[in-house]
Amino acid sequence: MPDTRQHNLHARNPSRYRALASSCAAVVALTATGAATSANAHADPASCPVATATTFTAPTVPFLDWAENLGYDAQGNLWVSRLYRNEVQRYDTTGRITATVPVTSPGAIRLGPDHLLYVVYGDNSLNMVPGARNGGVVRFDPAAPTLTPEVFIGGLTMPNGAAFDPAGNLYIADTAEGVIRVRRDGTVDTDWTAQATLFGVNGLAIQGDSLYTTVYLAPDGRIQQIPIATPARSHTTLDLPLADDLTSAPDGFLYVATTSGTLLRVDPTRRTTCALLSTGPLAAVVPIPDTPDLMVTTGSGDILRVHPSD
Repeated sequence: MPDTRQHNLHARNPSRYRALASSCAAVVALTATGAATSANAHADPASCPVATATTFTAPTVPFLDWAENLGYDAQGNLWVSRLYRNEVQRYDTTGRITATVPVTSPGAIRLGPDHLLYVVYGDNSLNMVPGARNGGVVRFDPAAPTLTPEVFIGGLTMPNGAAFDPAGNLYIADTAEGVIRVRRDGTVDTDWTAQATLFGVNGLAIQGDSLYTTVYLAPDGRIQQIPIATPARSHTTLDLPLADDLTSAPDGFLYVATTSGTLLRVDPTRRTTCALLSTGPLAAVVPIPDTPDLMVTTGSGDILRVHPSD
């Protein structure tokens, strides 16, 4: 996918890239051995509700159909990033595919303030090679008769997670760079971004006046809290190894999908966590609009609907 806008954010640190191969190998090994064919709901009775999980849609080819991320458009349609198929897919309420859009190595899918869908591309570890800047974000109108993605920002390294703040700024979790803040006109807020440099970031969510990002490529994986007004004051909220993507839900909790196969509910204020679900490797989670339920993507390609008990 061509990059139409290039941004030199700050200098690379080559030592980070030398550490990447061993980190990725460990993740791939864990993912390959941690798969399961069904979801077994369980809970910590002291803090978590019992959850039930049902399969919304199953993969055509397990693991080739790895479901990297997901999001809803303004019409309530579910969109899923099929990382290895280089496309995002739209589903109806029965789990049937109703449209596909080509996107190279797609990551997060987020609804913008303009009702366009914004999709991260270049979510591929090959883009971590020094000098490779093949990542970015495309956008398209999901209600248009012809679904044609256009580049919103290019020249990134390995973007993965994304989130919009109430003002319409887009934040991107770039694994090699940290969190990047992009204004509504597609330009990078370099001053803000320079204060949010953090290697190994993955997922991204906004709750209140803070960003929460998962730091995945680190021995002590964690959730990092970044105050939007003062990004240099970021700090660890929880140590949470193998936390992949996360979301902020209307109930005030963060929900975190882990590659180790556990769906976690996190209270960022109390800094507590509990397990809602254990299954194979999980990739991302998002609230289903106007319901208490969650939709969860998996490494095998299944999409799960998770219902916490009332």
